[in-house]
Amino acid sequence: MEIKTERLTLRPLDKSDLNTTHEYASCPENGMFIEFLPNKTLEDTADFLQWVSSQWQSEGQKAYEFAVLLDGKHIGAASINLAQDGTASVGWIIHKDYWGKGYATEAAKEVLNFALETLGIKKVIATCDYRNIASIKVMEKIGMKFDNGDMLRSYKDGEKDVQELMYSIQI
Repeated sequence: MEIKTERLTLRPLDKSDLNTTHEYASCPENGMFIEFLPNKTLEDTADFLQWVSSQWQSEGQKAYEFAVLLDGKHIGAASINLAQDGTASVGWIIHKDYWGKGYATEAAKEVLNFALETLGIKKVIATCDYRNIASIKVMEKIGMKFDNGDMLRSYKDGEKDVQELMYSIQI
């Protein structure tokens, strides 16, 4: 499965992406606003990719993790996670060397469309730390609206109970 945009290609993330995934997943700046990052070891990233690969091969797939490629170079990931209530959440991460060029918006828009059109999801959400202005802008650019600011998130190795914002789109 491959999704093409004007500048990007999205394809299933897999175990062969270990080094390029670890490059951004272990970077504190890239993981600054992601609860489960940064990864400390290559093994942490390998474990995640093993889980991702098993999801792509599962009949009851609940997670879709796409590698984001620019001219064939792996620069990030975009994901869809299905919830039991029939909704889905989307997320994205782009290597810091590629920030500010619209790649996150382009990838996020495609995974949102995939969730709505291909998977038939009626409501899609995205969440972020209230300080993550770049992700707020991405959510707004792809048509999501502010839904809730009463949630809290905690980080793996740091802050606890930080305000989390939720945006959503419903069809």
